[in-house]
Amino acid sequence: MAQTDRRDAPGLPDFSLLKRLARDQLIYLLEQLPGKKDLFIDADLMSPLDRIANVTTLKQHEVDKLYKVELKPVVSVSDQLCFLIRPRIQTVKWIADVVKSDKAVGRFRRYKIIFTPQKFYACETVLEEQGVYGDVTSDEWEFYLLPLDDDIISLELPEFFRDNFLEGDQRWVTTAGSALRLLHFLFGPFSKVYGIGRCAKMVYESWREQVEDGEKKAQNPDIGNVFLIDRDVDFVTPLCSQVVYEGLVDDIFRIKCGSVEFGPDVTSTDKSLKVMLNSQDKVHVGETQRKKEIWWEKQRKKKRCGMDIKQMKAFVAEELKGLKQEHRLLSLHIGACESIMKKKTKQDFQELLKTEHSLLEGFEIRECITYIEEHINRQLDYPFYNSSFYMLLYTFSTLGLLPKDYRSLKAQYLQSYGIEHLLSFANLRQIGLLVEQQPGETLTVMESKVGKLVNDKTAGKLTDAFSSLAKKSNFRALSKRLMLIPKTGEEYDLRVPRDMAYIFSGAYIPLSCKLIEQVLERDGWTGFEEVTRMLNGHEFAVTGPDGTETRNKTDPQRIILVMFLGGCTFSEISALRFLGRERGCKFIVLTTAITNSSRLLESLLDNQG
Repeated sequence: MAQTDRRDAPGLPDFSLLKRLARDQLIYLLEQLPGKKDLFIDADLMSPLDRIANVTTLKQHEVDKLYKVELKPVVSVSDQLCFLIRPRIQTVKWIADVVKSDKAVGRFRRYKIIFTPQKFYACETVLEEQGVYGDVTSDEWEFYLLPLDDDIISLELPEFFRDNFLEGDQRWVTTAGSALRLLHFLFGPFSKVYGIGRCAKMVYESWREQVEDGEKKAQNPDIGNVFLIDRDVDFVTPLCSQVVYEGLVDDIFRIKCGSVEFGPDVTSTDKSLKVMLNSQDKVHVGETQRKKEIWWEKQRKKKRCGMDIKQMKAFVAEELKGLKQEHRLLSLHIGACESIMKKKTKQDFQELLKTEHSLLEGFEIRECITYIEEHINRQLDYPFYNSSFYMLLYTFSTLGLLPKDYRSLKAQYLQSYGIEHLLSFANLRQIGLLVEQQPGETLTVMESKVGKLVNDKTAGKLTDAFSSLAKKSNFRALSKRLMLIPKTGEEYDLRVPRDMAYIFSGAYIPLSCKLIEQVLERDGWTGFEEVTRMLNGHEFAVTGPDGTETRNKTDPQRIILVMFLGGCTFSEISALRFLGRERGCKFIVLTTAITNSSRLLESLLDNQG
């Protein structure tokens, strides 16, 4: 949605350079296979590729036909096959099978694999084991960064979250470090780097090693400070239902690489339409109505003055066309809002938000459990994600699920959605999203000492009191320490938001964004030891690799790059934009992927059976 910045806000760097560099390198790699060739593209690379080099550009460089990688026998008759893929073992095995099938029938072709963003040793090993290493040439397309908006850059690596935080596979750490190195080279040097999380620390170390080993480039910086944050530092925020417009569109229609495809129910036709979304979209009815009035006034004036044919053509081509384009976009966004309202009303969205807010505040927990059970048994969500993140929010609002609640909810969940989700529960527990209280876990040392000094009846009451206190998780303590939950009873005018809680209707300030705000304000983690202890540490604050540090608030110093490792939500992006407007600075969000509650759980829930 359209943003209104302070007059003294610094300008953002031009990240279109990243697209040009990626396109030029891809063209160079394609030309390494001269002559006509067919290009096979990984399905999840098609949308990012469309933002970099369209079909016309590929055709200009002798790409004859395009195919999506579908892991089945190829139908291409070309003598040259080029494969643009992610470095995945399964895909490499499929390519090896294609080569072996051709060799079996005596067909000779040239094969080239372009791995992006980098080539892994395991992939080359597979080619060698399959006996086709000498038949295939391979290269790397160092396509690390895709600008999605003026202030959003994505690595488009949704698998980063599962690989790193669940599987413990750290192969993408170097990729993230390389992405930072590229930004440092083009828009740095950075003056200070803050971070929290185990992965954040590894990415920082990888980036620093690459900067020290690479060529140094002296220039005036465009970006001052950098903040690295792991997704597992804040699991609560992505589990909350989004209420900002871009978040709602993402939840319902799925935004891919900054664009969304609206179906016939939105376009009011029999066709779907793809629309690019960015922060400069003017989707406000009032704004468009005002422009209409201005246009009609201009039309009346020009009619009175009289226009010749040439002037009329220019008027229609320039002014009328622009207004029609805005009107078309406005109609689409209104249609999208109507579709969102229908679907959210159908799911009783207000009741859903009320339950989430109760869980975040730690109130009416028993009523929330009943609500979760109703969702599970009636399958009110599709396919099964809401039920899951209700349980996860409950876990965070307390020390964990009570054993009886855990067993009951688990049994009902498996009965409703299938026994194959046993592995899903194992994954959620392994990553720490789903916690079951252990017997005696709520007893404290202080409670046992006090119990020895008082009679049984009083000790019993104290036991209940201490148990209640001990059930509060680190999130409850963090929430109180950082004041994440605005005081109840205070009126909150969403039209004039006073803090970042507006993105959740005034109910909750994102933990991740609050951390960023406080650390930047303090210029480090000093005085935040209690908070970092509850977040399992791994925090750091260091000067950049070049040793420069500027305390004067120049424009670059007021541009902060925030890197989310494991995904970032549109809600967090909106919160950081608000914070930037309030403080006269700009935030650039660099994320491994755009995420939400559904995507987060999709990466963890297994239903292969």
